[in-house]
Amino acid sequence: MDPVAQNALAAQFRALHNPKDTLILGNVFDATTASIIASLPTSKAVATASFAIAATQGIDDDDMTMDQNFNMLKNIAKVVVPTGKPLTADLQDGYEDVKATIQQAIALGVVGCNLEDVDSKARTLRSLDDAVARIKLALQAAKEAQVPQFAINARTDVLGHGGTIEDAIERGQAYLKAGANTVFVWGGPKGRGVSREEVEKLVAAFDGRLNVIKRFGEGFLSVSELKTIGVARISVGPGLYRIAMNAYKEAAENLLSAGI
Repeated sequence: MDPVAQNALAAQFRALHNPKDTLILGNVFDATTASIIASLPTSKAVATASFAIAATQGIDDDDMTMDQNFNMLKNIAKVVVPTGKPLTADLQDGYEDVKATIQQAIALGVVGCNLEDVDSKARTLRSLDDAVARIKLALQAAKEAQVPQFAINARTDVLGHGGTIEDAIERGQAYLKAGANTVFVWGGPKGRGVSREEVEKLVAAFDGRLNVIKRFGEGFLSVSELKTIGVARISVGPGLYRIAMNAYKEAAENLLSAGI
């Protein structure tokens, strides 16, 4: 993609993150789901979900390599980029060379990414200074690739590593200061989650520049509630993948049980 056009698309994607007009993303995991989301008139952008991409390859999210993620991202980009809609990629922790990772994503037409503050190999939380430095490296890589408007959704896993909501606020504010466009506070793999009161605190601390995962099912904040609170962005992570796989399983069970 022409760098000027790609940077303009990145700027457009950044502008979509508006607490007064929340961006809703339906995360994809292959070319087929990407084509579905990209084709919907109500879809303003397309986002990938690393958990689902890993699952389609029979591996755990934490074990997925950069090559495995990019092999699927290439197929997704081939579908999305020609539509003119922004594509943002879940790049996990950015892998060993975060600058090279960002530049390879940009070469595919990607205009934004999720970047986690964990060390995927060590399975530990990075220090605040290290995480901030990696965000700055990512943005420097984007600038060198002539896409300075590249939008980073900085994810913090501090709650999953024994931290408090105050720790999440400290990290999020530092990430925004370093140049991230939004912050995603992950509630942790064991269901710790983020409460409505905490979402409200995060929105106030980040001036609305918050990404929240919408969970499907009862007992979770609805899209309308999250919009009322004033979050800039709502994503669903592997939510649509799980719905699709449950439907597939149910249909298969109905088919196979017919012969019993």
